[in-house]
Amino acid sequence: MTMQEAKGAADLISEDPDLMQLARHLSPAERDRLSVIDEYAQRNIRRQSLEPWNEGRLPLEMLAGLGSIGLGELHLDGSSPLLRGLAHASLARADVSISAVIGIHNELILGMIHALGSQRQREEWLPALRELRSFGAFCLTEPDHGSDVAGGLATSATLRGGQWRIQGSKRWIGMGTAADVALVWARDTADRQVKGFLVPTSSAGYRAQKIEHKTGLRIMPNADIELDVIVPQDALLPGATSFAAANNGLRNSRAWVGWQAVGAQQALLDIARDYALQRDQFGVPLASFQLIQAALGQVAGNLAVSTSFMAELTRLQTDRGLSMMHASLGKATLTRLARESASAAREIFGGNGILSDHEAAKIAGDIEAIYTYEGSHSINLLIAGRELTGVSAFAPHRRT
Repeated sequence: MTMQEAKGAADLISEDPDLMQLARHLSPAERDRLSVIDEYAQRNIRRQSLEPWNEGRLPLEMLAGLGSIGLGELHLDGSSPLLRGLAHASLARADVSISAVIGIHNELILGMIHALGSQRQREEWLPALRELRSFGAFCLTEPDHGSDVAGGLATSATLRGGQWRIQGSKRWIGMGTAADVALVWARDTADRQVKGFLVPTSSAGYRAQKIEHKTGLRIMPNADIELDVIVPQDALLPGATSFAAANNGLRNSRAWVGWQAVGAQQALLDIARDYALQRDQFGVPLASFQLIQAALGQVAGNLAVSTSFMAELTRLQTDRGLSMMHASLGKATLTRLARESASAAREIFGGNGILSDHEAAKIAGDIEAIYTYEGSHSINLLIAGRELTGVSAFAPHRRT
C-alpha cells in the first residue's frame, strides 16, 4: 500500500469516530440524528472553539446553534440513553467545554427541574431552557467543601414569614456568570436537611465572579458566587428536600462524564493520526515510525475500552438503574484512560503538542478538568471501594 493509499484508508476510518460501532444499536432514526449532531459539531464547533478557548470566552452563538438541533432538551425529548451518551461524546469530540455546558444543562438543570420541580417551576423555566434561550447554574460546591460537601455544606436557608433567606458562598459553579437561574443547594436551619432552591440570578444579593486563569475547560465560565438572597417559599423544589435528591443527579452525571472521556479520546485519535500521516521527518511520514504507531495503538486501545465500558454502563442504566459504584468506577477509570491517551497523543506532536492550534494541548487541558470535576479521581475510587467492602475510607473503621 502506498502512503497516499494509507492516507485514504485512514480518512475513511476517521469519518466514523465510533470505534466499537455502538451506533448499530440505535434505531435508524436515531442513527440519522447522531449523524446530524456529529456533522454539525465538527463543522461548526471544532475549529471555531479554538479562539474562545484561548481567550477564555463563552461563545453564546455556538450554544444557540446547538439549541436549533435540539440539544437543549436531549434529556427530555424521548431519546434513548445510548443516543444521549453518543451525542455527548460527539460534542466532546468537537470541544469538551461545550459538551460540559450542554451536559450539565441537561443532567443537572433541565433534568432536575423536570424531575424535582413543581408544575409552576416547570412551566416557568423549562420552555426557555429546552431551547437554550436560557441557562442554569448548579450551585453545590463551596470554597471550603468539595469532596465533603454532603456533610459539610455550609450555605444556609431560613424560612421566615413565607420567604427563604439563603446565605453562603459557592465555588467552581459552571455558567455562574451566564445563567438565568441558579439551582442552589442550602441547609435548612430548621431541620438541617440539604434542600434545592431555584434562585433567579437577577435576585438582589446574587453576586457571581468568573474564575480566571484556568488551564482546562476555558470556554466554560466557572464562578465564585456569594449569596444573600430572599426568595419566595415556593422557590423550594418539592422533590429536593434532602441531599439524596442531589446525590441521585450526581450519580447520573458521573456516568455522563464517561462519555466526555470517550469523545475527548475520539478527538485525540483523529488529530494524532492525521498529524502522523501528514508530517514528514527524516524524509518519511511520522506514521511509518514504530513508536508513533505504538502511541496511536495505545490511544485506540484506551478508546475501545472506554467505549465498551460506557456501552455496558448505559445498558445497566437502562435495564435496572445505575449504582453509585458503577457510576464512580466509570468516571474514575475513563478519565484516567483519557489522561493516558492525551499523554501518548501529545508526544506524537513533539514541540507542536504544546500549541492549542494543534488541539492536543487543548484537549489535554480539558481532560485534566474532567479528571477532577464531578468528584475527583481519588474520591470516586473511594466511593467504589466503599461499595465493594462496606467500609468507608472517609470515616475509617465505620461500617456502612
